[in-house]
Amino acid sequence: MKKNSTLPGLRGADHIGITVPDLEEATRFFVDVLGFEPYFDKGPFSSSGTWMQDELDVHPRAVMRKLRLFRCGHGSNIEVFEYEAPGQRTTPPRNSDIGGHHIALFVDDIDAAVEHLRSHNVRVLGEPKRVPPSDPNGGMRWVYFKSPWGMQFELVSYAKDEKPYERHLTRKLWNPCHPAD
Repeated sequence: MKKNSTLPGLRGADHIGITVPDLEEATRFFVDVLGFEPYFDKGPFSSSGTWMQDELDVHPRAVMRKLRLFRCGHGSNIEVFEYEAPGQRTTPPRNSDIGGHHIALFVDDIDAAVEHLRSHNVRVLGEPKRVPPSDPNGGMRWVYFKSPWGMQFELVSYAKDEKPYERHLTRKLWNPCHPAD
């Protein structure tokens, strides 16, 4: 008998979780610069036993000082943690490192978004680039930027019409311009 290879009931990504060195600094960045909406806080959490290690795969004496949930426009929610833990690494991974990551934010006007970031002294890595028309993401524009704690983010923008890869497919990647598709 063939097993189902998909996760039963999967509907999409509920949230993305990240750890920051200073939750209040991150909140100012997410709210005042990016425009996220804070919703609620939880914590602190710790355990005198092995719960933190068994359930979260962190050091057993780790303390999750606080977590805060944010809504990011019409996309996924962001869960932001501030931990204190023995042996905690404090340098964010690069995209090329195992576990490296970035969060890509769709914007309608990438040039205005870059100007806004720079007006808030955010480090933007270069200038927006345009993906060549022959690429599956042809026409998309993108640029990376860094949070105050060094995490990588990306701005992306593209026309509301079809991307080149979509011409031969009936099912498409999720698109913030057409969220119901």
